[in-house]
Amino acid sequence: MEELEHILTIAMRTPDHGKIAPWRFVMIGRHQRQELADLLTKALPEYYAEPTPAHFAKALEFAHQAPVMIALISTPIQGHKIPVWEQELSCGAVGMNLLHAANALGYVGGWITGWQAYSPRVTRAFCREGERIAGFIFLGTPGQPLEERPRPELAEHVSEWTPPERD
Repeated sequence: MEELEHILTIAMRTPDHGKIAPWRFVMIGRHQRQELADLLTKALPEYYAEPTPAHFAKALEFAHQAPVMIALISTPIQGHKIPVWEQELSCGAVGMNLLHAANALGYVGGWITGWQAYSPRVTRAFCREGERIAGFIFLGTPGQPLEERPRPELAEHVSEWTPPERD
């Protein structure tokens, strides 16, 4: 899909101190969704002590939703001169750029972590040593209206800097 390649290319145009690209994308094809559902079904009891039928149904829905599914993997380099914190911020910026690029091309997108991103079994299936799942990104169909969720009030998160008093 040419548009998806374009979206991923835009996503990678992100702040990256040190030019080390501390992230990667793992594409989960439509033909792989049942295998993902099976993985989640095995992982669920390891995460929830007593998963309910609703938990299993939600895991199945998670695995099969949206035409495009991408696991965003944070790949920080430990001991590098660039602090891990900055590397993790770069990974987050890649994810946000991906969503902005998709939206600009008319696609609905969502970024979900949930228990799946923290499950040791799921992490082993997607990550190498020292990596972790930053989230799963779902991209929908062009022209689908975006379901908006409540957002914080701007005034609650913007302030003016007050310089410290002079000595």
